[in-house]
Amino acid sequence: MAIHTLGIETSCDETAAAVVREGRVVLSNVVASQVPLHVRFGGVVPEVASRAHLESIVGVVEAALAEAGVSLDQVDQVAVTRGPGLVGSLLVGLCFGKSLAYGRGLPLVAVHHLLAHVYANFLVEDPPEFPFVCLVVSGGHTDLVRVIDHGRWEILGRTRDDAAGEALDKVGRLMGLDYPAGPAIDRLSAGGNRRAISFPRAKLEPGSLDFSFSGLKTAAARFLSQWTREGGASLADVAASFQEAVVEVLVEKAIAACRLTGTPRLAGAGGVTANRRLRALLRERCTREGISLYLPPVALCTDNAAMVASLGYYMWRLGKTSSWDVEASPNLGWEEGPT
Repeated sequence: MAIHTLGIETSCDETAAAVVREGRVVLSNVVASQVPLHVRFGGVVPEVASRAHLESIVGVVEAALAEAGVSLDQVDQVAVTRGPGLVGSLLVGLCFGKSLAYGRGLPLVAVHHLLAHVYANFLVEDPPEFPFVCLVVSGGHTDLVRVIDHGRWEILGRTRDDAAGEALDKVGRLMGLDYPAGPAIDRLSAGGNRRAISFPRAKLEPGSLDFSFSGLKTAAARFLSQWTREGGASLADVAASFQEAVVEVLVEKAIAACRLTGTPRLAGAGGVTANRRLRALLRERCTREGISLYLPPVALCTDNAAMVASLGYYMWRLGKTSSWDVEASPNLGWEEGPT
């Protein structure tokens, strides 16, 4: 009989629920976005986010079950994000997931949000074989991870300051773009010259797979404070040039990680992986280097519950279920394990 996993995701400002069969087949993937609530603030307000999760979560879970054509009697386990993320948002999903699992007598699998992003790559027809390198890029995280097997991975590199998504969002706001600024830069860049402005690329010490975007962000802020449209560069040029500086470093480090580890497979994960220029440059470089590239559909790059359900299924198969006293962990690290 097929195993159905109900996934719940509330780490930031998306209330999401999904039903996934056998960890691979998405039967439903419902996401209630809070962007309209936060746009006037120019960013996510934690208290507003947690209240919105409380209002939405029952309806979102019911919609996911209905869309999947699966009743609660057919759900075999509940997977829910425990961290990292906003503590108030995490608590809503985790407490709901705990209550539902306990009340139905189901196993609970509390999962790592970033590792769940990696598992979006298992929700496609041709998932990567182990081992593979994964570039995990989101608003708050930029990491390079070598995934050895289900439940086994090693960190190859991480950001030492700002994450790539954070840098895109902050500079986008300085440019006067609406929230969320990262996707706005992506759209604006389509009409700009990527070589119009020479922004710095932080390489760090030789052989390092870590990232640093604070210097680039400062350089962009300095440029914008002095920039006038009469200087020859348009706003689209600024957006395209800044985006290129971010994307080039991400791609160079990801390719270097594959070379250094002798791993001919590279995957992408996280919200920034939806960026069109990043996807295009990854394809271009991987083709040139003979590296197999795996990119989830854009809908599975941003926060969703299907990825949570997929990871939960594989952790359940490994016997890694969670106790009822598991807590939300807003700063949950990669080294703290899969659940």
